[in-house]
Amino acid sequence: MLQIHSNPETMGAAAAAHGAAKIIAAIEKQGYANIIVATGASQFTMLSALAATPGIDWGKVTMFHLDEYVGLPETHPASFRKYIKERFIAQLPKPLKAAYFVNGSDPDPAKTCEELGKIIAEHPIDVCFIGIGENGHIAFNDPPADFDTEAAYLVVDLDEACRKQQLGEGWFPTLDDVPKQAISMGVRQILKSKAIVNTVPDARKAYAMKITFEEEMSPAHPASVIRIHPDCATFCDVPAAAQLSKLTRDLCTK
Repeated sequence: MLQIHSNPETMGAAAAAHGAAKIIAAIEKQGYANIIVATGASQFTMLSALAATPGIDWGKVTMFHLDEYVGLPETHPASFRKYIKERFIAQLPKPLKAAYFVNGSDPDPAKTCEELGKIIAEHPIDVCFIGIGENGHIAFNDPPADFDTEAAYLVVDLDEACRKQQLGEGWFPTLDDVPKQAISMGVRQILKSKAIVNTVPDARKAYAMKITFEEEMSPAHPASVIRIHPDCATFCDVPAAAQLSKLTRDLCTK
């Protein structure tokens, strides 16, 4: 499903409402819900709306997050742990059942990946909230992404386009300050989620949207893999949809 909205606020609200319904349904069915939360500027409006959604028993929700820079302390303004705690967890009306963060400060990132992999294997994901990078990445799986690994988390090298995006969004003062590696959730782990909610605002993402929905599905276009997921909903705004063809637009529900 693809929805195009007139502005980031209505886009974020729609994405949050869609994801919230999935969380509530999971809790009603099994007594709990396991979710994955993404970060970055693309998630601002969605996370704000999700945290404010009534009717979610957050005390029955376990959260994982997608990725974190290697070697970056949590106190750094660009830390995704800091982001999630301030922009999401602190805004919730009650504490989560549990939250598992990617510790990029660990001197042994491979060990961090292994430990998180064991934990998430015991928590099948009900809803995964993601975005798409300017280079078409999901999480920090830059092109060419590894579509084959079964590792839940892995250490990845960040390409220059990805690092320039982080600089352009104001997270770092110079390109040299942007880390060159990150711990990222793997593509296959993301696809194991029962539902995916993909939020993509801004004209900067127009090319990424085009290759995701209209180009060859391949590791060169990492986010294109979401097309094979049986329950993936993408919410974007008008500028992000600018390069989509009329055929793709005609398939939109809004």
